[in-house]
Amino acid sequence: MRDFSNSTIAYLGPRGTFTEEALRFQPDLAAAQLIPYPSWAAVMEAVDKREVDYGFVAIENSIEGTVSATIDPLIFDYDLFVIREVIHDVHLNLMTLTGVRIDQIRKVMSYPHALAQCRGFLADNLPEAEIVATNSTSDAAKIVAESGDPGLAALAPSASAELYQLEMLREHVEDHAGNQTRFLLLNKDHLAPRTGHDKTTVVCFQLSDRPGSLISILAQFSARNINLTKLESRPSKTGLGQYCFVIDLEGHIEDPIVADTLSELYISQPEIKLIGSYPAARAGSKGNADNLKERSAEAECWLSGLLSRIERLV
Repeated sequence: MRDFSNSTIAYLGPRGTFTEEALRFQPDLAAAQLIPYPSWAAVMEAVDKREVDYGFVAIENSIEGTVSATIDPLIFDYDLFVIREVIHDVHLNLMTLTGVRIDQIRKVMSYPHALAQCRGFLADNLPEAEIVATNSTSDAAKIVAESGDPGLAALAPSASAELYQLEMLREHVEDHAGNQTRFLLLNKDHLAPRTGHDKTTVVCFQLSDRPGSLISILAQFSARNINLTKLESRPSKTGLGQYCFVIDLEGHIEDPIVADTLSELYISQPEIKLIGSYPAARAGSKGNADNLKERSAEAECWLSGLLSRIERLV
């Protein structure tokens, strides 16, 4: 087990953000010196320049998807490695100065992803309110607390309400109950050791925008029966229609089959970048045989249901 007690970890501040909350839910990470930074870019820059030992960044949300402000710098700007992923439940709360009624609110502030996660709530309850983006959820709460203005409200975690002495006017206002954010722990120099329950993230840059480019990449994984848990295209920043592919796969670079696949991709593609091989945050998928049997039964039911809806003309 890695000892973080003498380490420094950069995270998106100020204090009271979901990022800090997720860090503090990890006992070993909470033992480190946690240092807030003003943006995701500043966090990664601090790791890259070795101002801190580690950086902790959000990479994906179950409602809003990938956080482009972190994935793109990891692809194009920095050579950093993921050594752990953390999945944290996210609950957003509408908070104001004490004693404020909801009909007094004129402006709602939060981080853009948080605002998007509460789009339905805001439309139903505060349709006339101005929506303002801030650098973080906690920053929004801090602005409300320091303003003294009863017309301002923030969408933020409960830790921010406690930190800035705000009243939570409505709790858990996110539009979907299963709201979760995936975080990554980054460092400059080292890959995580194999645990037997790992995930690897790579970026593949295609040869050109031509038929079969993506399938030639995927065929390498399919031929070795490697399960992909995520596949996403990102603009390569070289022109319209030019993309790279971010791939999460089950396994570790120390696994011979994974190493062989990455070696083949290195040979056949113009560029491949390893983002990390690290312990997976969740239990793995069912065995292939059990999963195939279950999916086959589901497929039969699904197809039968569709066939039963065909209109028979007489």
